[in-house]
Amino acid sequence: MNTLEEVNDFVHNGHQEYLPHISIDPVIFGYHQQQLKILLLKWKGLEGWGLPGGFIKRREPLSQAANRILQEKTSLSNLYLQQFHVFGDSPYRIRERSAREYKEKFNLDVDDDNWLLQRTLSIGYFALVDYSKVTVQTDFFTEDYQWWDVKEVPPLLFDQNEVVEKALLTLRRQIYHQPIGYNLLPEKFTLPEIHTLYETILGKELDQRNFAKKLIALGLIQKLNETRAIGAHRSPFLYQFEKENYEQALQVGIVHTY
Repeated sequence: MNTLEEVNDFVHNGHQEYLPHISIDPVIFGYHQQQLKILLLKWKGLEGWGLPGGFIKRREPLSQAANRILQEKTSLSNLYLQQFHVFGDSPYRIRERSAREYKEKFNLDVDDDNWLLQRTLSIGYFALVDYSKVTVQTDFFTEDYQWWDVKEVPPLLFDQNEVVEKALLTLRRQIYHQPIGYNLLPEKFTLPEIHTLYETILGKELDQRNFAKKLIALGLIQKLNETRAIGAHRSPFLYQFEKENYEQALQVGIVHTY
């Protein structure tokens, strides 16, 4: 939605195409310069940043809706995507918004019984993306975007700080049961690079030697007969994910400590 005409049609007729009262709020994680980051959008008329969310079409499966919303916002498809929580208990969600708020902030003629003003539950998903491949799309409601370090997330709109915190907690728990990294690292990487990624996600130091042994023992990564020159007399070997084992681990899971 990029024009006022499209937005007005969505506001007044969107409930015919989309499910009222339920939305999807994706937390999009990327990894850049040894920082775990999330993608946030700057909303017009609102003093704050927010997640790139959207509504679910009436005959659309949830996973398909989440993928569609992510593709609309990032131009990427077939992402690592996981549902992690449903949000609906915060005072913001229980309190119905007023037509006056929409009129003042977006200059839209909205009736008090409009479908957008009623209580809405949000399904939380998190996605892992290749930071370098994301092309962010803004629309009528948003004017800017920024990748934020998860350690420096600003106050977000509504209850979305809670959404981000829950997503990060889930990702940290998930790292012990499923492989993480294929969507965050380049195709070929060094052991220090994947070690730093896991330390960044978990927020703690890991023994580098034992960490590498565990990943290799699990069959998740394989050593290549290639090196990368990074300085005088320093040419570490490159590794890549063992795709078949990685995909199997995503399906059946792993149980390990790092």
